[in-house]
Amino acid sequence: MKKHSDFYSLKELYSNLYPYMNKLLGYFFISVLAMIAVGVAGPWFAALLKPIIDNGFVDKNIDAMKWVPLEIIGLFILRGIANYINEYTSAYISNIMVQHIQRDLFAKMMMLPVSYYSENSRGHTVSRITNDARSITGAGFDVITIIAKDGVTVLGLLCWLFWLDWQLTLITFATIPLIALLVRNINSRIRRLASKAQSGMGEVLQILTEAVDGARVIRVYGGQKYEAERFEKVNNELRSIAVRRQSYTSLASASTQLLIATSLSIILYVAAQRAAHAGFTAGDFMSFLTAMLMMFDPLKRITNVNSVLQGGIIAATNVFTFLKLKEEENCGTKILSADPGDIEFKNVVLRYKGAEKNALNNLNLKIKKGTVIALVGESGCGKTSTANLIPRFFELTSGKLTIDDIDINEYELNSLRSKMALVSQDVVLFNDTIANNIKYGYPTATNEQIIAAAKAANAWNFIEKLSDGLQTFVGDMGMKLSGGQRQRIAIARALLKDAPILILDEATSALDSESERLVQSALDLLMKNRTTIVIAHRLSTIEKADNIIVMHEGKIIEQGTHNCLLQLNGRYAKLYNMQYNK
Repeated sequence: MKKHSDFYSLKELYSNLYPYMNKLLGYFFISVLAMIAVGVAGPWFAALLKPIIDNGFVDKNIDAMKWVPLEIIGLFILRGIANYINEYTSAYISNIMVQHIQRDLFAKMMMLPVSYYSENSRGHTVSRITNDARSITGAGFDVITIIAKDGVTVLGLLCWLFWLDWQLTLITFATIPLIALLVRNINSRIRRLASKAQSGMGEVLQILTEAVDGARVIRVYGGQKYEAERFEKVNNELRSIAVRRQSYTSLASASTQLLIATSLSIILYVAAQRAAHAGFTAGDFMSFLTAMLMMFDPLKRITNVNSVLQGGIIAATNVFTFLKLKEEENCGTKILSADPGDIEFKNVVLRYKGAEKNALNNLNLKIKKGTVIALVGESGCGKTSTANLIPRFFELTSGKLTIDDIDINEYELNSLRSKMALVSQDVVLFNDTIANNIKYGYPTATNEQIIAAAKAANAWNFIEKLSDGLQTFVGDMGMKLSGGQRQRIAIARALLKDAPILILDEATSALDSESERLVQSALDLLMKNRTTIVIAHRLSTIEKADNIIVMHEGKIIEQGTHNCLLQLNGRYAKLYNMQYNK
């Protein structure tokens, strides 16, 4: 795979864009034809000036030029129609391409392993979809539009100039090698700045998302100034990059214009001398001068297109490198039964990428079907890591994890996860209605089933009091609801899915006593007849567990029932006594 530090070439950019253009080739050819028509209009207009000057102003032959004004009107009508077709088809193609690229980026994001999100910032990931996709089409299609339309204009004008006087026109070509050399020298600097700008946008989005997510923490700890300074620092860097990038672009443009103006001055001087001879008429001179002036803006746009192109190449590198990232491995073919058996860890080792030590060390654990096991221990001991391996959020470094004596890697991933439900401390609710959040894992659920799940989760009492009931929007991350209400909706979601394997990750650790009582009551119902893995800090919530696993530095150091572990008077008894000051 291409490294992020290696930029795509122009050929690679268009070869990667071609699949998105493939079904739009009809529109593309119509657009190109319209571009050519617009481009031809410029030289044609310059050519029409010759008979107007020669016949009308020099020879005073009004009859010979009476149709020329109508030709000019007709020419600009055709040019306007062609320009409209070009602008419409260009906008249609580029926006369709943006839509499809963003669709593929989002689909890829959904298929990446969970480990990707722990190693990469959200801001840069979001920036791929929101900014880079549009920058690619800017380079991929808008550049084609400029080159085709303005290129045809410049080429047509050059042909007309050659027809009028090839010797004068040759002077124009003296500037082309100089312009090419200038653009090449500035090109690398613009590319480096474009890369920094893309990265900076990712940082801005990261700071913004953190500021929104952490709004309460920021206000409680008075972090507004610190966050504002972080944002200002990145914004200043982006401003500096944008100014420098524009300065290089302007330098290239100004230098190009200077070269063109110098060439034009020489041509005008020579043309004025030639006008004194019979072979070069006043109409020739005016037409030549008009054609030269009409070349000025198209050449300037063609020169400036390099800046857009460099930004697009950087964006393409970001986007297509992202699209080639390795997805979650899903090579399994077996389907997990609706009533799965025992879960067993056999000498399991887990080390996260870049970590100095293992998160789990030769873990051996058997979770019997239909039992409740609890994982306890200090933070960082491996509780959550153990639970995260069961739905394959992370891949084992070594060892084996089985369900029904079959390696979980042999199960088809969707089949494996469809038999699991998760309720965590950090409840994830989507900015949608309560009903849609509850039936998230069971989209075809009826209204009666949703209400039954809400009642079982002790959530119906507060839901029916809301003005819109189940159709109440919960806000971003459920912020319109209390912590206990969010937890109960998450439990209702798990109840409705009715999965045989349940993972509870500190589901009551952040609740007040009343909310904890209601949530715990709902959890007790949820855990019935399910294989349940509970991660808990409050030991009072897992006293009835069939097996309590005490972990330390990725290893199991004690296990047994609550009473047995207290009698053992080991680490569990110490943790229990600390919590209850015994």
